[in-house]
Amino acid sequence: MNDQTAIRSQTQPAARNMRAKMLLLLLAVLAAGVAGGYWFVTKDRATTDDAYTDGRAVAIAPRVAGLVVALAVADNRPVKAGDLLFRIDPAPFQAARDQAAASLSVSQAQRANALSTLQTVRTTAPARLDMARARLAATRAEQAKAQADFARQKSLPREATTRQELDSANAALRTADAQVAQADAAVREADVLDDAIAQAEARVHELDGQIALAKAQLDLATLNLGWTEVTAPQDGWITKRSVEAGNYVSPGQATMSLVTPEVWVTANFKEDQLDRLTPGQKVAMTVDAYPGLKLRGHVDSVQFGSGQRFSVFPAENATGNFVKIVQRVPVKIVIDSGLDPNRPLPLGLSVVPTVDLQ
Repeated sequence: MNDQTAIRSQTQPAARNMRAKMLLLLLAVLAAGVAGGYWFVTKDRATTDDAYTDGRAVAIAPRVAGLVVALAVADNRPVKAGDLLFRIDPAPFQAARDQAAASLSVSQAQRANALSTLQTVRTTAPARLDMARARLAATRAEQAKAQADFARQKSLPREATTRQELDSANAALRTADAQVAQADAAVREADVLDDAIAQAEARVHELDGQIALAKAQLDLATLNLGWTEVTAPQDGWITKRSVEAGNYVSPGQATMSLVTPEVWVTANFKEDQLDRLTPGQKVAMTVDAYPGLKLRGHVDSVQFGSGQRFSVFPAENATGNFVKIVQRVPVKIVIDSGLDPNRPLPLGLSVVPTVDLQ
């Protein structure tokens, strides 16, 4: 009896060791099978957990400075293109527009007056010149008669004329000479026809420039008045609103952001995953925030540069000790289907994309 007990006590550890070895062997085979199956299933897939929803956020900024008198939107609210976002006090801009309109009216009236003057100069200046020339011809004829009379009186014998008649003929000649000189001066004065017309035309052209300037100022004042109403440039959702009624805003000051409806996924794949990634490949995506949401899409493009290359402070690999780090490259994935129109995706949500590499 003792011998049988001893034999059993010797064979039981050996049996247990054998079972343990068989169990380990079975587990090893099972693990190898699972690993092989996983490799076979995933060998034509590429995935990453470094992926986020992405889109365009348009910064809303006024074009003119002023006091905000009305605010028409709240945070995280949808808006349509053209919807009013906020209004700047329009009073000073209305006054500037009225002033520009008045300046334009004054310039137009001055041009009308200058144009009338030009037409008058073109009509009266030639007539005045013709009259001066006719007067000069008449005085020269009188001068010739006076010269003949004086010469005749001077040639007569002394007993055939008197001293008084000779003096009268001499005085008439002098008067005729003076009248000729006066008429000649009048002709030279009237003979500035071209200069007078040129001056009148120059005044009209000058006022044309003033009218163009006044129109430009009026257009600018009208634009500034229109810019007191800041509207949505496109459809989207208002986020990060930092303006309130009563705030004073300046041109270019960021007051809120507008997130556009177009949403895509930016996936940062490791550089050793890019070998088989090409545009057009199908992608299945899950969103951490919405586990029940299954998105479908395709690879749109691969960025020409790693994320590190376009960072604000890129690494200086040429200095110090170098440690090789696997870089990540952003890949744009366009969402084709699966979005819920009643539940838009905010930007920056974690996404897990799986790309079918076949």
